[in-house]
Parts: sequence; structure tokens; C-alpha cells
Amino acid sequence: MSINSFGHMLRFTTWGESHGPAIGAVVDGCPPRLSLTEADIQPFLDKRRPGQSRHTTQRQEPDQVRILSGVFEGKTTGTPISLMIENVDQRSKDYGDIAQAYRPGHADYAYDAKYGLRDYRGGGRSSARETASRVAAGAVARLVIPDVQIHAWVSEIGGDAIDRDNFDLNEIGNNPFFCPDSVAAQRWEGVMDAARKSGSSLGAVVECVATGVPAGWGAPLYAKLDADLAGAMMGINAVKGVEIGAGFEAARLRGEDNADPMRPASDGSNRPEFLANNAGGIAGGISTGQPVVVRVAFKPTSSILTPVPTINKAGEATQIITKGRHDPCVGIRGVPVVEAMMALVLADHKLLHRAQCG
Repeated sequence: MSINSFGHMLRFTTWGESHGPAIGAVVDGCPPRLSLTEADIQPFLDKRRPGQSRHTTQRQEPDQVRILSGVFEGKTTGTPISLMIENVDQRSKDYGDIAQAYRPGHADYAYDAKYGLRDYRGGGRSSARETASRVAAGAVARLVIPDVQIHAWVSEIGGDAIDRDNFDLNEIGNNPFFCPDSVAAQRWEGVMDAARKSGSSLGAVVECVATGVPAGWGAPLYAKLDADLAGAMMGINAVKGVEIGAGFEAARLRGEDNADPMRPASDGSNRPEFLANNAGGIAGGISTGQPVVVRVAFKPTSSILTPVPTINKAGEATQIITKGRHDPCVGIRGVPVVEAMMALVLADHKLLHRAQCG
């Protein structure tokens, strides 16, 4: 039973723990003869890398990726691509206090209940450290869909949302929040500082849009494009909600308002020109050719310095404070992870579509 793998035609498996010697991924099903080197993967890992501002964990990991297999003379061979990232800045002693007590909101108790033991050093497999492997795998997936552009950003932190009138895609790389609204980014500096200094944490909403996705990817029932996207996003650590297109807002609309009207294309082709995109680029589980739009809700980080009531392994009441280096808002570094999962799902569905429809 494989519960560490994801995908159909393009399938990846991640391995390793937060405080083990290394983490990594094996990507299987990648087409041959695609150009691939470590330099193609590293920029995406650098985007997710910890310790780049005071608003993320101060764990200092270079996250240098090594390609161990599946590439020869700079080209993919069609065989499994093995990627490895060494862990070099673990501080396992920071987690001694939680060896016998469970962090509320974290996977500690559930992990113990399932396996009868747990790696309390940083949470083991339940640590967000694992997502570096997904980002590396996502960089490979992008090679399969070169005509698709994927961009994600933080649209909300702690309930404070961006102003859509201020949206500037070029602004995303100019602040530590991946925020497309420079005014909101300035506000978030103070919001994040206050949460961090009080020993607390904040949640966030990440939006992701993929353009250049042609109509026809997906399937009507058990391989719906939106279902696979939802599963991919919900599989990211700390994610508690996913919306496609209008999402929950669609339930508050009338049918004529939620519909995406079509008219003949101005270029004379037989493709439709859509006047709205409430469907988020997916209808009946199949892409429509419009931008694919996903929103992902990240909960506040569970590892905080504020005392929280809990129990220990003996079932006794206690309080817990989590020491160590943690993201005061895990959603910030979730941006490249969301992009990676979008790329992995889209690349997988491109190959599925090609296999069935030619």
C-alpha cells in the first residue's frame, strides 16, 4: 500500500523526515529527452527556503538539490528521477519537551494513535519540511507543461486581505509575503511582527492561477481535474480548505450569476470566448481553456510559544509551549508548494489526456 505517492501517469513519491539526514522525491513517468539539471530545480527551492526573512522559520537550510538518477547528459531518460536534499540545520533538542506531550492542532496525537510511535523531532513526516521534496518534484513537472504559466501569491494573512484594485503580479517578488498588493504587504509587516512577538501564529490564504491550460484535460468522473487539484492541495501540510473558481461563493449565487457566458471568439475560431470564470477553468472535471484558479486556506502554525492546555502520553492534563524555530505563518512559504502541486497535477493530466486521446 503506497500512501506516500501521488499522481497517475506522472507519479511522485516523497521520502525522509524533518530531522533525518535527508529528504527527497522520486518522480516516475517523466517523458524522456527533456533538458534537466539541478539548476532548473534550484530556483523553486530557493523560493521556499527557510530563514529568508524574520517572518519565516530561522532554520538555515541551503536546500541544495542533487539529481541521483533518471538524467543522462542533461536529458531525462524516461526512468525514475531521484532527487535528494540534505538536512543540515536540525536542532532536535528543541523538541525534548514534546516527546511526552501532544501539541494541540498538530499531528502528534493522531500520528501516535495510528502508528503507536512518532518522531517528535520536528514532527517527522508531518513536518512542513517534507514540502521541499514536492517543490523539487514540481520543478520537473513544469518541464512537461512548458506552455503553462503558474503563479501563486498570498491574498490574505490573519483575516487581512489584499485590495484587488492594487493587484500587481510583478510586486510578488518584491516583499517577503509573496503579496501582489504593496500596501497590504506593508500592513502585514506589523501584523506578523505582533503575532510573532506575542508567541502566536496566523493563518493565510494562497491563490494560484495557471494560464495556458488547453481545453480537454481531465475526466468526467474519477479523474476530475478539479478533484485531483483539491486532493493535491489538501495534502499540503496545514491546509484546511480548497476552493476552485468561485468556490463557496458559488453557493450564494443564482444560476444566471454563476454561469460563465460564452460568445463566438473574436479570432474567428470555433472556440468560445468566456465572459466570466466562476468555474475556475474547469467544467465537469475537464479544463475549459480558461485560467485554472485555486484558493488554498492554511491554518495558523500549531507550534507556538503561547501555553496551550493538552495531555501527555499518560493521559494527564498539562500545558505545552513549543520551543524551536517555526513559521509564524506557514502559508507564506506555502506559495511555492501550491505552485508545485498545481504543476504536478496539470502535467499528470496532460500525459493522461495524451495517452487516451492522442
